[in-house]
Amino acid sequence: MEFLQQNWYWAALAVASGAWLLVETVRSGNNKAQLSPVQATLLINREDAIVVDVRDQGEYAAGHIAGSRHIPAGELERRSGELDKFKSRPIILCCATGNRSAGALAQLRKAGFEKVYNLRGGIMEWEKAGQPLSRKRK
Repeated sequence: MEFLQQNWYWAALAVASGAWLLVETVRSGNNKAQLSPVQATLLINREDAIVVDVRDQGEYAAGHIAGSRHIPAGELERRSGELDKFKSRPIILCCATGNRSAGALAQLRKAGFEKVYNLRGGIMEWEKAGQPLSRKRK
């Protein structure tokens, strides 16, 4: 106990770092549904995964993953039928930062899609990893 009293700042640092780790673990939710850009690329190449971009039209036009399908998050419930033919294939959802696509993941899971993943960090993380973006219109 005397050690803790004399070194309270180290104890406080240990408690703070432990709390931060706990918050990050809880915030990340279901890590199995989160893919890094490298994991997403492997899933696309090895299992022919479909990428669905849930950003708005302007964001999508500014740059998107090549070959991705564009279904804005607000239209996903209405347009999820477009993805029915891909239920047996993995689907990777992406947005700018990974937040909107996390919500879209929950919607698709409720609709019966099992192999649905979220691109962790979204397009921002995709670019940071040096992955290419397409600006071609469909």
